[in-house]
Amino acid sequence: MGKIGKRYKELSSNVQSNKRYLLDDAIEAVQKGKKCKFDESIDVAVRLGIDPKQADQAVRGVTKLPHGTGKTMRVAVLAKGDKAKEASEAGADVVGDDDLLKKIKEGWLEFDSLVATPDMMSHVGKIGSILGPRGLMPNPKSGTVTMDVAKAIADIKAGKIEFRAEKAGIIHVIAGKASFSAAHLKENLISIIESLQKAKPSSSKGTYLKSVTISTTMGPGISVDPSSFELR
Repeated sequence: MGKIGKRYKELSSNVQSNKRYLLDDAIEAVQKGKKCKFDESIDVAVRLGIDPKQADQAVRGVTKLPHGTGKTMRVAVLAKGDKAKEASEAGADVVGDDDLLKKIKEGWLEFDSLVATPDMMSHVGKIGSILGPRGLMPNPKSGTVTMDVAKAIADIKAGKIEFRAEKAGIIHVIAGKASFSAAHLKENLISIIESLQKAKPSSSKGTYLKSVTISTTMGPGISVDPSSFELR
């Protein structure tokens, strides 16, 4: 383990590691910890009561944050002809077909989300080993395999995020920026938890939301009491 810095130690000393904070208190605590010169992201880690090894307990989906992520999302689009033109006009950062596939295969991954038209998916499968581990594989369920590329681009740019449980049953997503108001962060966090609740597998038994932790990019994790989320 690397050496723990003085700043991190200072921030950690203000957090009670064995306490589950109420949501409002957790947001106040995490925002007090913003000490970096750049606008840190607010990261969320949710441990779910699922067995990811079971196919019927996979948790994956999307949610649109009411106040966006605060991050400028770079969207790449795999499309041809009129759909490529539509993507460019809708604000895609990169548009291509065979040329873009080749670029990605060679290691270029300077984008946050990849949208593809259905006719391109047979080609996308060839680079699945590159995209999959990075969570960049287009998927119809997340709206990133579609003929309506303009809507997909607009949704992603507006703050739609994708979530997927890892092997340990943990979801990692961004909830915004440290500069957001407490109210906006709260609404974004509630939107994330609501979407996770809706994605709960019917075969999952016992406690579903086992733990929720929020942190700034460079700060310590703050445990949030799952019952303090005011779900609609």
